[in-house]
Amino acid sequence: QVQFVESGGGAVQPGGSARLSCIASGFDFDLAFMAWYRQTTGNQRELLVSIDSSGSIGYTSSAKDRFTISRDNAKNTLYLQINPVHVADTATYYCNRRTLIGTPQYDTWGRGAQVTVSF
Repeated sequence: QVQFVESGGGAVQPGGSARLSCIASGFDFDLAFMAWYRQTTGNQRELLVSIDSSGSIGYTSSAKDRFTISRDNAKNTLYLQINPVHVADTATYYCNRRTLIGTPQYDTWGRGAQVTVSF
C-alpha cells in the first residue's frame, strides 16, 4: 500500500526557512523519481521540484533559487528546504512519485505539510 507522510513547515516569518520531510512507503523508493508538489488555496496542485534515483534534480520556474530537494534512500525520506521563504510560499506541500511527464504516479496523497508565511 502506497503511503506518504509529510511533516515540517508550520508558521514561518518572511526571510526565514522551512524544512519539510516526506516518508514514503509501499514502493521501491530508492528507484523512484520523486517530487514535491504545492497547492495554494483555490488552486490545483502544481509540480515544484523533482529528484530522480541518481540524484539529478529538476526545478520548475516556480522553484528556482530558493528551493532545495534532497533524499535519503536509507530512510525512504524526501526533503524540501525553502530558504528564504516568501509570503507567496504559503501553501500545502505534498510529495509523490512522479511520471516522466511530471504528473503524480499515484492517486494516493498524504495530508501534506502546511507552510504559512506571515509577519
